[in-house]
Amino acid sequence: MPTRTLHPPSHRRPQVSICDGIALEYGRTHEACGPARRTFALWLAAATTGPVLWISPAWEVDQLNPDGMMNFACPSRFLFLHARRQDDLLWATEEALRAGQVPLVVTDLPAPPALKPVRRLHLAAQSGGRHGPQPLGLLLTPGSGGAAGIESRWHLSPDHRDQHHHWQLQRLRARTLPPRSWRMHHPAPRARLEVVQPPLAVVS
Repeated sequence: MPTRTLHPPSHRRPQVSICDGIALEYGRTHEACGPARRTFALWLAAATTGPVLWISPAWEVDQLNPDGMMNFACPSRFLFLHARRQDDLLWATEEALRAGQVPLVVTDLPAPPALKPVRRLHLAAQSGGRHGPQPLGLLLTPGSGGAAGIESRWHLSPDHRDQHHHWQLQRLRARTLPPRSWRMHHPAPRARLEVVQPPLAVVS
């Protein structure tokens, strides 16, 4: 009787690619920090299709400007939720991921969350794919971030020169990939991002 080699099914989750070699997994929650973290969220939104839920504190003075968003993604795709209490930010994020009705949920936080709420967000993102594709959660945190148990952490800062739009992107943490650094270029509104130098190892 012939012997067949059994190949176990792949458990690799679908990914959204921001640029060649830079991708985030669906069904998990990621973190973006640094002075241009909201730009990173807009890059991610531009790489997805469908609505984007953007959750932010109602007391936050700085809010997204549609004119600035136009260079990256159409503002009409965004649904904005302004939470009146800090506890409601993560609660609303968890509920939105569990519902699985929007592919991308972005939450602007005043500080990095602890391990337990992040684990709950991972579980919510996984269960959000019961009847379709799993959603992706992105937490925006100030400074250098530090959310515990996050799937990946990205730091973005502007590096504009001679009227050219450049950014320095760092992958500070990922479960299965090493830290890396890229210099990014946005050649034109709605254009795909370009890497202007090979990825560099991040020296800790």
